[in-house]
Amino acid sequence: MAAALPVARVLVESSLPHLDRPFDYAVPASMDDEARPGVRVKVSFNGQDLAGFLLERLAESDAGTTLLPLAKVVSPVPVLTPAVRDLAAAVAARYAGTLSDVLRLAVPPRVARLDKDFPPAAVQDGGEAAPAVTGLPGTSAWSAYRNGPAFLRHLGSGGSPRAVINPLQGYGPGGWPRLLAEAAAAAHAAGRGAVLVVPDNRDLDRLEDALHAVLPEAAVARLTAEDGPTPRYRNFLRLLAGQARVAIGTRSAAFAPVRNLGLVVCWDDGDDLHIEQRAPYAHAREVLLLRAEQEGTACLLAGHARSTEVQRLVEAGWVLPVEADRPDVRRTVPRVVNTADSFEQERDPLATVARLPGAAWRAAKEGLERGPVLVQVARAGYAPSLACETCREPARCGTCKGPLALAGTSALPQCRWCSTPAPDWRCSHCGGRRLRKGATGVLRTAEELGRAFPGTTVVTSSGDQVKASVGGGKALVVATVGAEPVADGGYAAALLLDGDSLLRRETLRAGEDTVRRWFNAAALVRPAAAGGLVVVTASDTAASGALLRWDPAGYAQRELSLRAELQLPPAVRIASVTGPRAAVEHYTGAVEAELETAGITLRTAGPAPLLLNGPPSPRRAAEDVRTLLFFPYGQAAAVVRVLRVTRAAAAAKRSMDPVQLRLDGVDVL
Repeated sequence: MAAALPVARVLVESSLPHLDRPFDYAVPASMDDEARPGVRVKVSFNGQDLAGFLLERLAESDAGTTLLPLAKVVSPVPVLTPAVRDLAAAVAARYAGTLSDVLRLAVPPRVARLDKDFPPAAVQDGGEAAPAVTGLPGTSAWSAYRNGPAFLRHLGSGGSPRAVINPLQGYGPGGWPRLLAEAAAAAHAAGRGAVLVVPDNRDLDRLEDALHAVLPEAAVARLTAEDGPTPRYRNFLRLLAGQARVAIGTRSAAFAPVRNLGLVVCWDDGDDLHIEQRAPYAHAREVLLLRAEQEGTACLLAGHARSTEVQRLVEAGWVLPVEADRPDVRRTVPRVVNTADSFEQERDPLATVARLPGAAWRAAKEGLERGPVLVQVARAGYAPSLACETCREPARCGTCKGPLALAGTSALPQCRWCSTPAPDWRCSHCGGRRLRKGATGVLRTAEELGRAFPGTTVVTSSGDQVKASVGGGKALVVATVGAEPVADGGYAAALLLDGDSLLRRETLRAGEDTVRRWFNAAALVRPAAAGGLVVVTASDTAASGALLRWDPAGYAQRELSLRAELQLPPAVRIASVTGPRAAVEHYTGAVEAELETAGITLRTAGPAPLLLNGPPSPRRAAEDVRTLLFFPYGQAAAVVRVLRVTRAAAAAKRSMDPVQLRLDGVDVL
């Protein structure tokens, strides 16, 4: 065995809750030099060889038994830093998950041939330093905001300000990529690193281009699984070695091992792409907030709209808003018209029932004389839902009862779940055989607009054919929500269709999410002084009023106050327990009994049958139920600890079927 510190404390890679703790192993003398904290190892566990991370070396063990030796040091490169390990532990504690599951997200898969380019000494000593910034641009995009320059100065002087900003433009030199890039450059100029997280690769490409304009290319490392394992792992090692100090990427980049971290940034935190789809279902925003607290860094939360979670931080004083004066807002943003207001209805009595009211048609016609026009629609496909012409009942597949849809003008009705064609469909309610379109998709909309504006180029962006950008020429760009390309020089006009369809979705966040999508599209349009016009076709609601006034903060404040009155997230925290009825009732009963001894009473809802969004499968049985647990932030630490411990105890005893536990899921209400 090793002469000094012969005990290795190892975290075994296992998602089983009752194995979420380190285990002690002996360090053979042959592995003494390589078995350092943070390296990947192989150990023998219950007759199997399992992977794990060596957390620390100790002089003795308290296991009270003879220790098994380490089986292998997979790589001598210490890929798990103490800061990332502590962050992963905090994320696991917040989401009642296992540390192993979080580390699977934090540390990318190994590419063995790259390890030789980054020897352990270079990683631990810092390697070659990233080039310094020679100078920031004289004209800053932050100067358009009242306290923007003060934020940059504070950041550049080595301070740790925490701010939220709602950029007014989504394109051009004043767009959000430039704002974020200048913030990262200010931190870098002060000798500190930065982590910037965006929802998808389209945003990532734009941010990378903006960063290369203000920072040396070698200073930036890009982390996203879409690039493939080799580029991702190489950039991870560059950050680990200190060769790059600015990490950009999608949600897993929140764990990037940046040295001397000084700034964390989250763009468009309301986008559900920031939510990890694997346990423990962590949100990138919350990971960055935990990291900012642990490492004492600056924090910037940015988005064209403001989520209720960010508004809660504003009202708590944890972050301060960086805002533009109202005259500057009016000069920068486009003019917004709602076809449901009284003036438009007097001009066009059918505006509330027509999918393309007169105001929208005129905006498109006039906008095409100046440049591209954006048309935002709610649904992809051609006719994504069908109904019986006679009784209006949704058309269902005869095989699996899934919804029928049309893929094109001459296509046969086809099931969206099992793809079975239904040429001889017959309504099970009235016996009718004729179908009508229940909703119009992006392809059908593009076809109709192509006929309405003959000779005009029509570009579609949706589904697997999402376009990142379009030119500045005259064209109709029809896109689904979230798939809007950026136009060179901005759009001349934008038509936001299907507003009521978006607002009427059966979800607590329908209004908040719709406002976010509207602002994201409207920010791509030129200022009103340049003829920029946005037409929204929706009822006269608080959501459309916020867009008309260009007041995302006011809408978030109103929405949060309503949630607080009703004691709904994010005014309180929520846990959802899903699984077989007996298992859910047993688990929630055990949690409530344990909390009752501590004087904590939970507000619960359920168990209720889980509504399936797709066909039943062995993993999603129709008899599954869900129970919701609501608890205030002041009691969150105690409640989450009990949730975690109870789940681990049940897994160890195997006394019931496993349940799915999710905290703060945005799709459960």
